[in-house]
Amino acid sequence: MKIIDFHTHVFHPKVAHLAIDKLENHYGYKWQCTGTIEDLEQNLDSVYRAVVFATPTKPEQTQINNNYLMGIKNEKLIVFGSLHPDYEDVEGEIKRVKEHGLSGFKFHPDFQGFDVDSEKALEMYEKIGPDYPIMLHIGDKKFNHSAPKRLEKVLDIFPKHKFIAAHLGGYSTWDDEGKCLIGKKLWIDTSSALMFLTPERATEIIKNHGVDKVLFGSDYPSVTVEKELEFFNKLKLTKREKEKILYKNAEKLLKLNG
Repeated sequence: MKIIDFHTHVFHPKVAHLAIDKLENHYGYKWQCTGTIEDLEQNLDSVYRAVVFATPTKPEQTQINNNYLMGIKNEKLIVFGSLHPDYEDVEGEIKRVKEHGLSGFKFHPDFQGFDVDSEKALEMYEKIGPDYPIMLHIGDKKFNHSAPKRLEKVLDIFPKHKFIAAHLGGYSTWDDEGKCLIGKKLWIDTSSALMFLTPERATEIIKNHGVDKVLFGSDYPSVTVEKELEFFNKLKLTKREKEKILYKNAEKLLKLNG
């Protein structure tokens, strides 16, 4: 069975160890991988394709960050660009990302320090347009920037955009606020969710949202793809449903079949 991992991160080799330290301190558990492009490539043996991204935590890092992403050359990797809504030339950088052939955009509002539904963020989504997938880290009890209710407002403003809410629609908020996104017109991914939920609860969320709108994601370097697959294979889903989540939905969203 093919696998498309829709959620992997890489960091510039000069800061990868610092990024991992920050993430481990924030989330409170040991990350399994190093986050470098070389390490990610070694984790791709069981994967058909993988979506990879990195996000600038400060506006002035935007172009440097995208330059690094544009330099990734691996036919297995589908690269998403990013930017910061406070960057001085948002429109110009969006145009540059598209011209370099990157396939979408990824944002982490909590670490980037902006509200998902802020005026600048809304302007950014509008400039990106409806033809490019927009992956958003959503949910975290420690922050309010990426609250699921904020994204719910955004969906009403941009009903034709291709939004993806990571972590089954809201990291660590699945039993309360995260419910507001389930069943809505957007995609969700499985990253950094299955390890914290029972297979029954995760399956319930997926079924309620609609299997056709769910994407498999490992959240590398948090865990290896193989470890995430162990969690995934415990879900109470049919073979056909698993095929959709593991690769068919991603192929359709990314238009990989023509």
